[in-house]
Amino acid sequence: MEYSKQENNQIIHDEVITSEQQNEYIFKSKLPNIYIPNPPPLHTYCFENLGNFSDRPCLIDGVTGREWTYEEVEKTSKKVGSAFHNQLGIQKGTVIMLLLQNCPEFVFSFLGASFIGGVSTTANPLCTPGEIEKQVRASEARVIITQSAFADKVKTYCEENDVQLVLVDRPPTNGAHSKYFWDIVENENVHDGPPKVDIYPDDVVALPYSSGTTGLPKGVMLTHKSLVTSVAQQVDGNNPNLYFHQNDVILCVLPLFHIYSLNSVLLCALRVGAAVLIMPKFEIKMLIELVQKYKITIAPFVPPIVLAIAKNKDEGKYDFSSIRTVMSGAAPMGKDLEDAVRAKLPNATLGQGYGMTEAGPVVAMCLGFAKEPMPFKSGSCGTVVRNAELKIIDPETGLSLPRNQPGEICIRGSQIMKGYLNDEEATKSTIDEEGWLHTGDIGYVDDDDEIFIVDRLKELIKYKGFQVAPAELEAMLLNHPSIFDAAVIGMKDEIAGEVPVAFVVRLNGCQITEDDVKQYISKQVVYYKRINRVFFVDSIPKLPSGKILRKELRTRLANDIFN
Repeated sequence: MEYSKQENNQIIHDEVITSEQQNEYIFKSKLPNIYIPNPPPLHTYCFENLGNFSDRPCLIDGVTGREWTYEEVEKTSKKVGSAFHNQLGIQKGTVIMLLLQNCPEFVFSFLGASFIGGVSTTANPLCTPGEIEKQVRASEARVIITQSAFADKVKTYCEENDVQLVLVDRPPTNGAHSKYFWDIVENENVHDGPPKVDIYPDDVVALPYSSGTTGLPKGVMLTHKSLVTSVAQQVDGNNPNLYFHQNDVILCVLPLFHIYSLNSVLLCALRVGAAVLIMPKFEIKMLIELVQKYKITIAPFVPPIVLAIAKNKDEGKYDFSSIRTVMSGAAPMGKDLEDAVRAKLPNATLGQGYGMTEAGPVVAMCLGFAKEPMPFKSGSCGTVVRNAELKIIDPETGLSLPRNQPGEICIRGSQIMKGYLNDEEATKSTIDEEGWLHTGDIGYVDDDDEIFIVDRLKELIKYKGFQVAPAELEAMLLNHPSIFDAAVIGMKDEIAGEVPVAFVVRLNGCQITEDDVKQYISKQVVYYKRINRVFFVDSIPKLPSGKILRKELRTRLANDIFN
């Protein structure tokens, strides 16, 4: 990565001052930019090189073992798009909700909607009916595609609001608004393919929901240009930052309703012709068996899965030698956890990426993943992606900062979101007038151009004015042999303002005490970072992406549940 300073929008590499007499430090990738033309529609881009691998495996269902070639996936997706249009009335701009665990139908539905200019909003099927209903209303989805196990969550809403309900796993037994996915598809007699629609780069194709840096969940408008640019930043060019190829088998265990998996697993794999092995959810035994059976080469994970592998005692019975890359993202992973799992996967390059839904989503990625890998440090989340700019700003003054000074990470490029759906105010507070997307994450760029995340801006604990980063303490806790999982938040204190408290999940059979935890941390940190209280819990509340739900822990603490 290089950084430059700007003066009147001109890049100058020596001492420079902006028109406001203020230094502007802008960081760029170590890899050269690549040419990304005005992008085609997302589906066209994904299948652009189809002729090179049309007969190779594209999707593998990890549960049933069924496989689809690239040619079959493209044809089926076109047929689904045609069926959506002719039988469900989906037009350009119509929103469909994919309320699905990982399954082949998710892929066909997402691509099928793209072919006809539709928009896919994705949701966690484990959400409550109320949470799902809020997203359906806000996104104005006209079709919900789900599995029978989750149909009751939305059935009444669909009937009362004329929203069509489509089940992917078995025909519905009743309900005027219910249909069976494969009946719709197989009944479609497609000769000319999906209807011809004009799709422009700024048309929205995906509408995931995110709370952003603050507030309630909002619809993130990701366009064809956003996603094409993001995928290109990762896998295109002579030396791609994320080296996938036709012979790779990529594990898809992270939920496709989350942008990390949708973008950096599925779409990146489609672009290069790799096989995608789909798991509906994470189960350590099934994961280990599938790695061995299909010779998985790329393993995209989140820290909780990395932690489960690091703590697992049975991995020696299985062959992990096929894995050449382990990608971790969606939440920070400490150096100690990286080192622990690296020892169990000696043939794999283990590194991190960093992003957020609004950023399209990738902000930075480990250069050890590149076709021509470069040295990288444990604990780093990589360097900023190509064809983008990054800066670090002081949260209080807004001034940009040089290397080794922590501040809020800001990103700019064609991959970032168009904005929040029907929320101009939230959009303006996230993307400033110069096009910088403010992530709400605190980090710094070191002397070797690597980015380190300190913590979320809103999650920092203030102890008598000193800043305490929960992620730092969590990384230490997770390295304790008797601790399975942990989270740290601030608890109000009359004298200090806030003090760090820990929520700890013991490893099965371990009897670690509160004093043990306190002493373990106090030996490693300055006095104001010491743990004040320890609460032992059965699990840490998290999103499917692995992000800790600190707000839930704060609420439970405020309600005196643990005291």
